[in-house]
Amino acid sequence: MNPAQKALWYIESHLATVLTLDEISSIAGVSRFHLVRAFAAATGFSVMRYVRTRRLTEAARALAAGAPDILALALDADYGSHEAFTRAFRDYFGVTPEAVRAATCLDHLKLQEPILMDSTATDHLNPPRFETSKPLLVAGVGDRFSQEDGAGIPALWQCFHQTVAQLPSRVGPVAYGVCCNGDDAGNFDYIAGVEVTDFSDLPRDFMRVSHPLAEIRGVHPPRAHLDHPSHHQHDLESLAAAVRLPGGGRAQLRAVRRELRSAYRQWRP
Repeated sequence: MNPAQKALWYIESHLATVLTLDEISSIAGVSRFHLVRAFAAATGFSVMRYVRTRRLTEAARALAAGAPDILALALDADYGSHEAFTRAFRDYFGVTPEAVRAATCLDHLKLQEPILMDSTATDHLNPPRFETSKPLLVAGVGDRFSQEDGAGIPALWQCFHQTVAQLPSRVGPVAYGVCCNGDDAGNFDYIAGVEVTDFSDLPRDFMRVSHPLAEIRGVHPPRAHLDHPSHHQHDLESLAAAVRLPGGGRAQLRAVRRELRSAYRQWRP
């Protein structure tokens, strides 16, 4: 089985127990960052989002069958209170748990059935190429995004090009997209910036990130960029590389590249 299939098997067989991304990735035999990327490519879900929707689906089935104790269902679904469970249930299904129990049917609910292990996508992900860099200090403009919605990332690069001249102590011509501070829900911080020698003279509104060692992964723009010499310097500078620091996953990098390609298609000649 590939990592996504192993993860699906483990999730479905341990749905009633506490599950963490670290535990699931360990069973799958890959890093948490690789699993996030592989699972999303195979299923269209982030790992923990799939866990949540499956648990809510099983809770809905139990309610339709007349389960008397909603708090017990909430705890079984890994929610800390009746209120948190009700809020998540209503956000996903559009009705309250009490309404489903009273209706005793599931006809109008969007249930998430188990994804069969043999129905996952057969795409073979290219082996990731990572290189460990020297100690890295990056400063620039940034914001927080989710794996499902990174539509604001191209605007960050536009802002970056308008403000990069204000960055003192810049090192070299290469710009970096930095994914960091990721969480199990697929949210992450993204910084469009450049390497600097130190942070002492930075304007207050610039974000900064540092790490003794960082893993650099090359991110190449669409081939059309390379076919237009007039765009060559601008695009290669802004899309030259992406940096994954601890807490920033490969699926996040994938979301970043998707949004940048989308932006390119909108403004290319």
